[in-house]
Amino acid sequence: MLTTYGRSSGFCVDPVEKKALNHFFPGTSALSFGTSGCNLGCKFCQNWDISKAREFDVLAERASPENIAQKAQELGCPSVAYTYNDPTIFHEYAIDTAIACHARGIKSIAVTAGYVCPEPRTEFYRHMDAANIDLKGFTEAFYEKVCYAHLQPVLDTLAYVKRETSVWLEITTLLIPGLNDSDAELEQMTQWVVEALGPDVPWHFTAFHPDWRMRDIMPTPAATLSRARAIAMKNGVRYAFTGNIRDPAGQATYCHNCQALLIGRDQYEITAWHLTADGKCDTCGSACAGVFESSPGRWGSGRMPVSMTSSLRQSFHAPEDF
Repeated sequence: MLTTYGRSSGFCVDPVEKKALNHFFPGTSALSFGTSGCNLGCKFCQNWDISKAREFDVLAERASPENIAQKAQELGCPSVAYTYNDPTIFHEYAIDTAIACHARGIKSIAVTAGYVCPEPRTEFYRHMDAANIDLKGFTEAFYEKVCYAHLQPVLDTLAYVKRETSVWLEITTLLIPGLNDSDAELEQMTQWVVEALGPDVPWHFTAFHPDWRMRDIMPTPAATLSRARAIAMKNGVRYAFTGNIRDPAGQATYCHNCQALLIGRDQYEITAWHLTADGKCDTCGSACAGVFESSPGRWGSGRMPVSMTSSLRQSFHAPEDF
């Protein structure tokens, strides 16, 4: 029985880029929420107060799937994101919310570790429009010792979503100094992604900061993210980004054919747009992989905490994305 059904740790309107999705309706807003708990035990969890919480400690908001869809529509959010903790934990609640959202023309986004069995995976992604899936490392040892999970189910989910669904897919890898950031691991991981998923899946390499049970490791240097991005692009990844740092060059989208700037970004802010109405480079005409409208949204980088019972709840501190 899903005891967290209809209950949330909080709601917030975020830029969709924070999910992290750079090629799914750029510049638009997403109504984001989560519940409590997780099916992994990552020692570096940024939202450990939610993922490790007893449900009654954090589940202060109540909202039905229809309430959430209605609020997203009222706020002008084109999408709702299931995030902060893994939506695998609130499978039924997320699916029912997605159904209510689709009835109003609102998209659904899963921000997830991709650690799920085949049968529920098939049911879950039948209702999703986009997903950012964490590929936390590329060794079984890392997943076992640091995440209390396994690597292969995550690879299976990535392959399933890319090959067998119409869900727009992007990947995030949080790089932790000395644990998953070696050249050898990055070479193997990026080669696997290109071979198994193709070159068009956007990939976000993000910076670790000390948290939860890994407070003794230094934050990820910016140079590590740039190195990972360079290795990915060398191995054929067309859209590789840096995250959790300020790096406009590393966070921009470039044409894979002529290298022209397509989408400029300063963290979550859109600063330039050089795509045609049908999603092609306005310099050479090559298609850019993604789900785009004729122009970007104008939400910007702001975050707006939202209450289901009042217009704003200023005391709510929105957590980070899963």
